[in-house]
Amino acid sequence: MALIVATILLPLVPLVIQSFTRGYVFPQLVPAEWSTRAWSIVLATDGGTWKALGWSVAVAATVTALALLVAVPAGRVLGLRTFRGRRVLEFLVLTPLLVPAVAVGIGLDITFIRLGLSGTFWGVVLVHLIPAAPYAVLILAGVFANYNEDLEVQARTLGAGPLNVLRHVTMPAIMPGLIVAGFFAFIVSWSQYVLTLQIGGGKVLTLPVLLVSTASGGDVAITGALTIVYALPVLALLVVTSHHVVRAGLGVTGT
Repeated sequence: MALIVATILLPLVPLVIQSFTRGYVFPQLVPAEWSTRAWSIVLATDGGTWKALGWSVAVAATVTALALLVAVPAGRVLGLRTFRGRRVLEFLVLTPLLVPAVAVGIGLDITFIRLGLSGTFWGVVLVHLIPAAPYAVLILAGVFANYNEDLEVQARTLGAGPLNVLRHVTMPAIMPGLIVAGFFAFIVSWSQYVLTLQIGGGKVLTLPVLLVSTASGGDVAITGALTIVYALPVLALLVVTSHHVVRAGLGVTGT
């Protein structure tokens, strides 16, 4: 656990130091001058950080919800059913992960322009679903492969309706996998740069787009501060996800 935590956090240490400096250059181990200038710029209410953070959260949350909406029935079919053409279907699910994002964006750009989706929130959401949904489907397919459908049969035999079966039998059983699938869908969408830039056309300004633009400006302090802002929500979500997966796996209820 210590090794995992160190692997995640140690790369952020130089960025934290870098964000509080003025003129931090190699081979200095300790900055010659400390400053909060970068943070005052990054966290300014009239800057672009908060707007980009809002776009990123809205896009990633919507992508996660839609990916899970697709992944639950698809994962159930792939995990529980044996049918002709199943391997082909599994390969088709994996295909978006094998094709470079640039090729996907170029291929869809003209189509999205014709449909009026280029440069829009929903256009970016739909294009993010292409790499995000396969992860959710594959994770839930593995979850359903170990799922016992007899529990649902028993509940229906005892008089439970479809909604009660879903709420009290199916969802608690698959909840750990559902949380993990949602986490992966979120971070895949959260980290998208190429697809967002190609389909968003600069109108949908997410944190990765702002970060790359800032990094190209050469101000290492502001880049470091913005990188921390970009990374912290994912780290927080990782902690929350891990906590809820453990609780769901142990069958613990409540808050």
